[in-house]
Amino acid sequence: MRIDLHSHFYPKEFFDIIEEADSDFSFGVGTDGMRFIAYQGARFFGLTEPMSRMDLRLEAMDRAGVDVAVMSVGPLPQFIKDRDQQIRAAKFLNDRYAELIAENPDRLGAYATVPMADPKAALAEVDRMVDGAGFNGVILPSNIAGDYYDDPRFEPFLSEANDRGLTLFMHPLLAPANNTLRDFVMGPILGFMFDTTISVARLAYSGTLDRYPNITWHIGHAGGAVAWLMERIDNGYRDYAEDRKHIDHLPSESIKRLYFDTVTFNPHNLRFLRDIVGTDHMVLGTDFPHPLGGIEKGVASIEAMEVPRHEKEQIFSGTALSILNNAERLGQAQLVAAV
Repeated sequence: MRIDLHSHFYPKEFFDIIEEADSDFSFGVGTDGMRFIAYQGARFFGLTEPMSRMDLRLEAMDRAGVDVAVMSVGPLPQFIKDRDQQIRAAKFLNDRYAELIAENPDRLGAYATVPMADPKAALAEVDRMVDGAGFNGVILPSNIAGDYYDDPRFEPFLSEANDRGLTLFMHPLLAPANNTLRDFVMGPILGFMFDTTISVARLAYSGTLDRYPNITWHIGHAGGAVAWLMERIDNGYRDYAEDRKHIDHLPSESIKRLYFDTVTFNPHNLRFLRDIVGTDHMVLGTDFPHPLGGIEKGVASIEAMEVPRHEKEQIFSGTALSILNNAERLGQAQLVAAV
């Protein structure tokens, strides 16, 4: 069984909502002729036809042998400035996802979008979509308008998420100061990776991961540069008193409890990640259907890893079934589909 935990779907109406809302997003056309969304002037992502067509998604899943896709949207709604518009956008997306799951119950799951501009409304969406509709967790950006999750304003949400044992998918976004990333599409190529790295490091140094041990964090894009900078992050703890203020252990001890998807597509990088965190902390991700993603590459890169077969199966589905909220539905759906 193969479960893709990093897989995006955007109802067509969603792009109209983003374009009409008050936010720092704008739309343009690149030199390749592709329409794209920009954040504060830096290209965010290009729009491809499979983003909004379920038939093309299912065909691609069949070609790659992916059984289940846990859908999410890149966390654009969090940057709608008007609170009520943000709440409506989140509800629209979640309702549409629920309809798609009902139409394809053996092929789809979802991470809920929650309106973090209003913590009470965000928790109400958790009630409605995770507890009520059986969604598999919540997607959050690596920062929200420049604030990271060690900021005290997120404590009520994280405390409740901890009490519920919620799975949170950290998806990258650009850091607020991104002027150096406006050329060469370096926002998604490099900026995303390093904002994820910064966000995870702040969670570790601040003790946030220790304060909320029942939250399961799924980190996108193999953790950005986290695995490659793990020793340097630990050296920060060893060398600087301020990095020891909130924790009494190496930050890597907390970081290794996180879960990382395989959206890097390089079997050598994946083997390196595996040697640090283990395949029981790795999940299949494809970033389909974004231009920098690839559903077939996502599967092939895991198959190319020089590890035992049971470890590949752990990445393909075993870890996912152990960490997702309401994961039992995904497993049962596939059993029914196989009969």
